[in-house]
Amino acid sequence: MIIDSIEKYGLTITAESKNKPLFSKIGVVGAGKEGRTIIHMTATAGMDVVFLDESQERINYVMNELGKVMDQKISSWGLTPSEKKIIMNRITPTLAYEDFEGCDLVIECTRYSESGRRSTPLRKNIFKKLEEVLDTDSIIATNGSTVIISELAADLDHKERCVSLYFPVSHPDARILEISKGMYTSEEVYQKMEIFAKLINYKPHRINESNGNVSLRLLATMLNEACQMLLERVSSMEDIEETLTIIYGQRYGIFRMADIVGIERLVTLMEAMFNDFGEKHYKPNPLLWKLYRSNQLGVRTGKGFYEYDENGNPVSINKTVFN
Repeated sequence: MIIDSIEKYGLTITAESKNKPLFSKIGVVGAGKEGRTIIHMTATAGMDVVFLDESQERINYVMNELGKVMDQKISSWGLTPSEKKIIMNRITPTLAYEDFEGCDLVIECTRYSESGRRSTPLRKNIFKKLEEVLDTDSIIATNGSTVIISELAADLDHKERCVSLYFPVSHPDARILEISKGMYTSEEVYQKMEIFAKLINYKPHRINESNGNVSLRLLATMLNEACQMLLERVSSMEDIEETLTIIYGQRYGIFRMADIVGIERLVTLMEAMFNDFGEKHYKPNPLLWKLYRSNQLGVRTGKGFYEYDENGNPVSINKTVFN
């Protein structure tokens, strides 16, 4: 775990930067589950982090949740109380875009709605607000897998600074960062994002702009096929899960993975991929629609393909899936 300041690494850009390390200060717009993960990992890596949310009530909630995550690490000897204090002191909440001034990178990470959708016009507006306060060489990123970064950047004066990132959410050790270049993204920006990935202990993967990147295109195809086998009664849910975990060595079965990612997200993302590519294997299976329409969305709602306890641990298969 990296908890020291990153200044000693000397990742300077130009003489004009006055020896300011690259990514010494970053910003995050929106602090839902994914936003909080990014805030935590970057502050732990020694970066100062400014995050913006919609109200003081939300800010209080986010700071409390970040503290809980660190307290869990303290209880398992993964962190000390003094380290927690250092990391928390690097995190600054705000309600104003002006406080992103001086950031090397700002990541738009607005939360999904209950329907699983994220508004493109809203996000384009966020990009415009960020351009008004950031230096011209600061990077503006979105955290997404099916959003097209070229569309978000199209109305900006400095389109080349924009890039798309996707942080896998399946488990803490899934440390691959998919970096998607758009039509305008410069090679310099991509190379800086490679440095950023390594600073937070992620392995960068270059992605040419494509709906779903690599990770979700694979997941969607496997999930649809697994759901279809359930509908055809080819095998049981338990046996399909064990096929993936035992024969193919996956950490989780495909249905457990879907619950972790979120049924609402997957249905929306798969619909977007189907609309882009026109391939049937991306069209959400009827079982996914059944869960989506009944608000059984996975770990977050306590029910998906599995039922979960208050700590998010699976306790049984959700038998209503098969009714």
